[in-house]
Amino acid sequence: MYKGSKIGVVILAYNVEGFIRNSIEKLPAFVDRIYVIDDGSSDDTANVVKALPNSNIYLAQHERNKGPGAAMLTGCKAALEDKMDIVIKLDGDDQMHSEQLEYLIMPIIGKRADYAKGDRLSNPNYWGQMSRFRLVGNILLTVLTRVASGYWHLNDSQNGFVAISKKALENINIETIYPYYGYLNDILVRLNVSNYKVLDVPMLARYGSEKSSIKLKFYIPKVSFLLLRSFLWRLWRKYIRA
Repeated sequence: MYKGSKIGVVILAYNVEGFIRNSIEKLPAFVDRIYVIDDGSSDDTANVVKALPNSNIYLAQHERNKGPGAAMLTGCKAALEDKMDIVIKLDGDDQMHSEQLEYLIMPIIGKRADYAKGDRLSNPNYWGQMSRFRLVGNILLTVLTRVASGYWHLNDSQNGFVAISKKALENINIETIYPYYGYLNDILVRLNVSNYKVLDVPMLARYGSEKSSIKLKFYIPKVSFLLLRSFLWRLWRKYIRA
């Protein structure tokens, strides 16, 4: 618990047997519940989690890979059932600095935001080991996400290190969140339609020996189409149907 708020952490895990233990063990003591969602891993990820001596871990296993959006839905539903006040989402590949969790939830605790997310782009000193191709792709999708979501201050739209309040999570219809990569962009559009406040939290980018399953040459066009559709949906919901 952090300043009277119950904190749940949803960890998306797909073939991260070499990283998941560190991802869990580095979490700060104020985390009340850890929701590990094994999204159809073909390696030993689930067994590594099961072997950890931590009674606060909830492990859910998808029989097949459903996508990170679907995995986040599974974790968020479990967190809502446990009445978590703030839900943090991160990936199980150990790219996160554990001290950053506190920075992420402070704006929500202080009522300055309903959704806080990492930002590796606003400060060039935070780009770290991000490749040029990844950086350019991220900047492009950030610009498109600004247009689609209406959050013109937004940076680093693809940052998967996010925190959301219980109130916001309950009101964005998570049951229909986009199941694949692009779900983070989808969430931002939904938050804007419901008039929730979004805040960027600057943080360092860090990459190790983990391998991303994202193929940018396919990912960018696919998410761009999703953003166009989301933009039109937002206009209809906020300005036409209203």
